[in-house]
Amino acid sequence: MMVHMSDETRTLRPARAAAPPSQDSAARPAPGARTVWATRLVVAGIVLAALNLRPAVTSLGALLEEARVDLHMSGTVTGLLTSVPALCFAVFGTTAPRLARRFGPAAVVCAGMAAITAGLVIRPLAGGAAGFLAATALALVGIAVSNVLMPVIVKNYFPDRVGPMTGVYSMALAAGTSLAAAATVPMTSALGGSWRTGLAVWAVLAAAAVLPWLGLLRGRAGSAAVPAAGRRGDTPAAPITRSPTAWALACFFGLQATGAYITMGWMPQIFRDAGVSASTAGVLLAVTMAMGIPLAFVIPRLAARMRNQGPIVVALGLCGVTGYLGLFLAPAAGAWAWALLLGVSNCAFPLALTMIGMRSRTGAGVVRLSAFAQSAGYLISIPGPLLVGVLYQHSGGWTVPLLLMAGLLVPQMAAGVLAGRDRTIEDEKRMRD
Repeated sequence: MMVHMSDETRTLRPARAAAPPSQDSAARPAPGARTVWATRLVVAGIVLAALNLRPAVTSLGALLEEARVDLHMSGTVTGLLTSVPALCFAVFGTTAPRLARRFGPAAVVCAGMAAITAGLVIRPLAGGAAGFLAATALALVGIAVSNVLMPVIVKNYFPDRVGPMTGVYSMALAAGTSLAAAATVPMTSALGGSWRTGLAVWAVLAAAAVLPWLGLLRGRAGSAAVPAAGRRGDTPAAPITRSPTAWALACFFGLQATGAYITMGWMPQIFRDAGVSASTAGVLLAVTMAMGIPLAFVIPRLAARMRNQGPIVVALGLCGVTGYLGLFLAPAAGAWAWALLLGVSNCAFPLALTMIGMRSRTGAGVVRLSAFAQSAGYLISIPGPLLVGVLYQHSGGWTVPLLLMAGLLVPQMAAGVLAGRDRTIEDEKRMRD
């Protein structure tokens, strides 16, 4: 009995009825068993990959001062380190569609996890700032291509469960972000106090993420190129830049990323300047990040059931506006409330990922849309944290930066409402034809 698995989607479909197995094929796994095996392996791969898409960044943030002193980094190099993630996500994310067409999305994600592992292993061994930056960039390249292709993996393997599986992926990503931020310093202390050991330990989690993807490739469940998408008729002939929905998604993604990076980089300092202790400020940031764990599962499921995701966009934006205005009016008195509200607002990220999967009908369309929206979006996000720092330094307080943060949510909501309309990039092409 021959079982053809020429693409990823077919691997997960229920097998058709077949003739009774011959004696020669009796020892082989049944098609249904292969399907169950492949499905479980894909889910494990998605979860483990998502867990590894942020620890390389957030673990470094926790030990940046120790690494800076030991490696004799200048202030300029240290500032570059904080900007490199978004820059790498933008630049190298654009290579993901071409790599996926040639090698298959699962193979590229597998290579991405291997690059993250290698970068995290090499980084603590660096003897100077240049080597440290190079190893960090290697890990970020792996994150960049995986960032773009994870929505594609979800669309390919689970075309009828985009919302729930995006929720699982987003929840795992939020958990990895929070875990690295909260656990890196305690683990470093428990392992002897060296920042090098504290950073290196995250390579173990990255190495574990390689294994399910290797299993998929060995079983030929994920080695094919983008399924049903390499055919010419399946993708819009017009450039993705001619799609209003693609631009709206890129702007929405970029502005929500701006808010997230500003929150991660500056919120503890806002609280500390208001008189909150350093330890409590760290806990408040952890609470903000942890809000993404349950909501990252709920919001994509809700979004997938709605024809138009605009109301969710507006609700999340209003939570952010309220949180920033609260930080302006009563930063210490209402600290916990503002941390919770900003945590809710940051859940625009899983919503953006869900909309990427819903705004195209094909795997190839999702590849192109994901690469464009995320790459352009991360470019948009780069100036935000730097601008907040400049305004804080020159204005002598948080009034102007906080008003800027709240003000950025207005165009974010506008772009999100446009991106949330019930249409696909293929529809826009037909309307032009």
